[in-house]
Amino acid sequence: MELSFSELKDLLTMASEEGANKVLIETGVLTKTISKAEAYRMYSRPSVDRWIREGLITVEKDGLNSSKGRIDRMEIERVSKTSNRMSWFNQLNEDDIYKTTKKLRAS
Repeated sequence: MELSFSELKDLLTMASEEGANKVLIETGVLTKTISKAEAYRMYSRPSVDRWIREGLITVEKDGLNSSKGRIDRMEIERVSKTSNRMSWFNQLNEDDIYKTTKKLRAS
């Protein structure tokens, strides 16, 4: 397997960012989880909802009576940085693809 310089640079950048975040979490500078509302602000509501629906990230509840959901910071950052368009495309059915194609042709 050969990597281009750009691909290698991207991999090293992602690895160093993940390592830095891990240290910041372990030292208490960052929290291990973020709220669902914070995830919406950081990554957009449609993206976060899609990642949850596709099972790419999980939401943990803050106890029995709380409606506040928490998401693992490292998990959502990994998902946000990787290409997950294929999982989005795979969950489409034939009718969705037909409708989308029809809209694109009309515009």
